Amino acid sequence: MKSCILLIVAFLVTSASYGQSKRSVFINREKISSETVKALESSYNISILDGRYWYDRYSGLWGMEGGPTVGVVMPGLQLGGDLPVDAANGNTGVFLNGLELHAQDVRNLTMWLGVVNPGRYWMDASGNVGYEGGPAQLNLWQLSQRSQQSSFYRNSYTGIGGGSSGGTSYVIGKDFSVIVDH
Repeated sequence: MKSCILLIVAFLVTSASYGQSKRSVFINREKISSETVKALESSYNISILDGRYWYDRYSGLWGMEGGPTVGVVMPGLQLGGDLPVDAANGNTGVFLNGLELHAQDVRNLTMWLGVVNPGRYWMDASGNVGYEGGPAQLNLWQLSQRSQQSSFYRNSYTGIGGGSSGGTSYVIGKDFSVIVDH
């Protein structure tokens, strides 16, 4: 009888631990707790896939580790460690907030700017960009709007989309809720 009760208790404990999904989300090479992942998913009504991401807390840019920028989220989130210089697997000589940009990011910038010179730059959440230690030289969000009068993007990982049209930018949650910024 005792062994039967112990077996049932062991089964229940094992079943309960399987019911709590352990998440494997890394941001800037630091594992994020399952509770933090759940809180982010709940707060922003998104799904975060297990994986390895980089996040620039100054600009809000993010991507999959080893890859180019995938999107923009709220800046200033205290997630993960410091942004590693090689998080995007860049080999371009173009650094933004300490991150060496991926070749795809530089190609995208070249479409807006014509030429992107190797160097060290900063960017804030408003899209202002300048040389490290210097003043803002341009605003990427304004250049983006001028080059495309209307744009839309939906991220296949999070389900969140965003875009701009006629000077208005917007973010669409996976539930199609809309936040508009005029």
